[in-house]
Amino acid sequence: MIKRNQWIGIAAGVMLACGATGQAIAAQPSEQQVRQLFEVMHMSQMFGQMNAQMAGVMGRAVPCVPAAYWQNFIDASGAQQLLGRMVPVYQSHFTAEDVSGLLKFYQSPLGQKVITQLPLTMAEGMKVGQQWGRERGQAMVRQLEQKGTLDANGRCPASPAATAPAPLTKPAH
Repeated sequence: MIKRNQWIGIAAGVMLACGATGQAIAAQPSEQQVRQLFEVMHMSQMFGQMNAQMAGVMGRAVPCVPAAYWQNFIDASGAQQLLGRMVPVYQSHFTAEDVSGLLKFYQSPLGQKVITQLPLTMAEGMKVGQQWGRERGQAMVRQLEQKGTLDANGRCPASPAATAPAPLTKPAH
């Protein structure tokens, strides 16, 4: 017969095991819950914007294809298909409680501001990052030129081995 202290030990062990596995026992969000999150996050509209951008890029890359083709390449049903494929991804990374919290956040005024402002801040951030990268690259080249690692054209100077005459080989007999 198991005594009270043994039950407490077993219960504590089960709780520790559950805590160690974390999300393994947490409830997975339903498809409906994830789709509600997608709706609140305006993901269909984001896909529409991405499609318009892609249509512009593809139209310039392949000018012989009519613009109407690109505009209809990812239509509303295509966006819904993509969202359907994304549901399991969200279900594998977020619990029902996580999605509930995300819904509360994205339904709030701040959450809606994040949805509208994040693409703009990311675009501006990319420009800042590109400028920083150019400046860092130029500084690196200047340093390497000053050290003599690179020549004035930003290229590796010919190494001594490359400028030395090739060794003479003995003729085969």
